[in-house]
Amino acid sequence: MAEDDTKLPPPDPQIEQAARALAQQAPLPARAGAIRFGTAGWTDPTLAACGTFYPTKARSAADRLGHYATHFPIVEVDATYYAIPSPAVADRWVERTPDDFVFDIKAHPVFTGHPIDRVRLPKDLAQALATVKPDRRRLYPKDVPTEIRDELMVRFRAVLDPLRQAGKLGCVMVQLPPWTTATRGAAREVEKLPEALPDTRVAVEFRHGSWLEPSRRQRVFELLERNGLAYVCVDEPDVLGGGVPPILRATRSDLAVVRFHGHNIRGWRTGASVLERFNYLYGPDELRAWASPVKSLADSAKEVHAVFNNCVRDFAVLNAKDLAALVLPLFEGP
Repeated sequence: MAEDDTKLPPPDPQIEQAARALAQQAPLPARAGAIRFGTAGWTDPTLAACGTFYPTKARSAADRLGHYATHFPIVEVDATYYAIPSPAVADRWVERTPDDFVFDIKAHPVFTGHPIDRVRLPKDLAQALATVKPDRRRLYPKDVPTEIRDELMVRFRAVLDPLRQAGKLGCVMVQLPPWTTATRGAAREVEKLPEALPDTRVAVEFRHGSWLEPSRRQRVFELLERNGLAYVCVDEPDVLGGGVPPILRATRSDLAVVRFHGHNIRGWRTGASVLERFNYLYGPDELRAWASPVKSLADSAKEVHAVFNNCVRDFAVLNAKDLAALVLPLFEGP
């Protein structure tokens, strides 16, 4: 059942008005130089229900993707984190988007260390796991037999093939769990990603602040550079001093990624629902502070992906457009 967004506190009316006005100035699609702006998904129920982005006739996910692609040149597919679709689904994504549109694909937990939901596994693999800790709905990858882990990776990679062949695969975004700290063992797991996802641009998002501690961050960046992994810069709340700091860095010459999670610190502290966590609308002044830093990433990387994950109502859509409107003049000069 979808969460009820009507119970969420609304944004400040002045901030919302300013965000909507600024969004009107964004280019279509939202792009500035080598920087692509977009959101984490296009099927969020609250975005469809708010009535401000999708036309009434766009009722299916396919219709909405087509409409979305007229506004943005990139989308992050988060559904692949929960379940692995068939390659035929990726074929349809290719068909319904322009030639220069790209998809960033969020990695399945078999690559990240998050628990795997056995209910969302393909039927044959779920049956193969029936006797493995049958009292648990979610299994950590380390508890899954090697042959099944390998098969999950094979099927995930198969989804990437239609996108890669069409030139529409942006990257695979590997978001590590918040409990994965900067240990030698965790670093070795990160080093395995290029082999697990060959011929693919892989971006890594850390969710524990230990990776970016001043005494360690340079070694972490060197680890990513050495293994051809793109660092994911994040903007998120500093939860009790343990959040990941908003440090911008390009560790691949052809790709840099920035993800915006919002600043709803109460939702992050209390283990609230997903809607409560991402119920945040950036104001133009907040995003204006990001314009030059994001533009500077384009000086270090051939391509920059700026993705908004505050997917409540149309907040991510507005903010992706807002930042595009703020960054574009920086490319145009005086």
